[in-house]
Amino acid sequence: MKKLCMTELLGMQTIHHFGPIRREERNRLLQRLLKKAKAGEAVDVKAELLRLTGDIVSRMSMSRRCSDNEDEAAGVKKSILEMASMAMKLNVTDFIWFCKKLDIQGFLKKAKAARDKYDSMIERIISEHEEARRKKEAGDGNGEVKDLIDMLLDTTEDEKAEMRLTRENIKALMLNMIGGGTTSPAHAMEWALAELINRPNLMEKARHEIDSVVGKDRLVEESDITNLPYVEAIVRETLRLHPPGHFIVRESIEDCKVGGYDIPAKTQLIVNVWAIGRDPNSWENPLEFQPERFLNEGGINRRLNVRGQQFHLLPFGSGRRLCPGTTLALQVLHTTIAALIQCFDWKVNGNIDMKEGFGSTRATPLVCVPVVRLNPLPIYTS
Repeated sequence: MKKLCMTELLGMQTIHHFGPIRREERNRLLQRLLKKAKAGEAVDVKAELLRLTGDIVSRMSMSRRCSDNEDEAAGVKKSILEMASMAMKLNVTDFIWFCKKLDIQGFLKKAKAARDKYDSMIERIISEHEEARRKKEAGDGNGEVKDLIDMLLDTTEDEKAEMRLTRENIKALMLNMIGGGTTSPAHAMEWALAELINRPNLMEKARHEIDSVVGKDRLVEESDITNLPYVEAIVRETLRLHPPGHFIVRESIEDCKVGGYDIPAKTQLIVNVWAIGRDPNSWENPLEFQPERFLNEGGINRRLNVRGQQFHLLPFGSGRRLCPGTTLALQVLHTTIAALIQCFDWKVNGNIDMKEGFGSTRATPLVCVPVVRLNPLPIYTS
């Protein structure tokens, strides 16, 4: 039920519906960077990208921008990120069976506190949506565009639905949506920019493509991406080297044999996506950042994509458990990376440290000074 719902919820119709939100939030990011550039100030790239993705997802989900102030939308995001952070830490009780009932590191207490805080805030937001829906039915509503919570509430009221969502289902879906939709795209974009700054020739090649297709009098848009194969190749190469999640966890539903090993039913299997993307048996010069590997004579190699159809490239998983937010993530990645390339040069002191942190993060934040290359935003061209 969850997978089906999320696939429909984040289908092309819904993604198109929220296109203006993505465009507006990306332009707000560029405006903030332009102000930094004019002041000659350094930017913590990840912090800015997390603000972008957080605002996109919170506006899509709750019709609220989570970075404006410390209101409930910001609180929901903070609680979700706290829970995500705890989920990434090593809990010794998971590996020492006789300690399972002990909270040695205090993770259980912290997780329960964050969960209760999230539940309280999301409950109030859902109740507000329900009240707004009642007013709209009574003719007192203002006709606002539906957000994801509204769409999910529609399913709870559909008496003809084969399986109707519960309130707990909605809360869980919002938890996954905001958590995954905020951090993973931001980390991937930070990695992409770092790789390009370290390789000025690749940055220039992408910039030349954008200038040739888009020109210098307007900002690159989502509709341009199909005509920007090198930008697409940069995104795919970034996801190969720096996948959003290093591991995919599955459970076998029946006895099977994998790589010559007998796997009993109900066995937890961990797939190392990070290692697969760097396997020399599948990739030539696997540790090198080479977007060209995804190109052919016709442009982008459509057969070698990131949607789990080739098992040597699985940044979003594969099959029925493919990440339902893949299409949305790619829309944000392509257009944001293209805009950062199009509008700015990036100055750094010395070499960029490319060491990896835990999960998909960088060991050290990418901090650099944006330098205005061209300014296509209407607010600054008047």
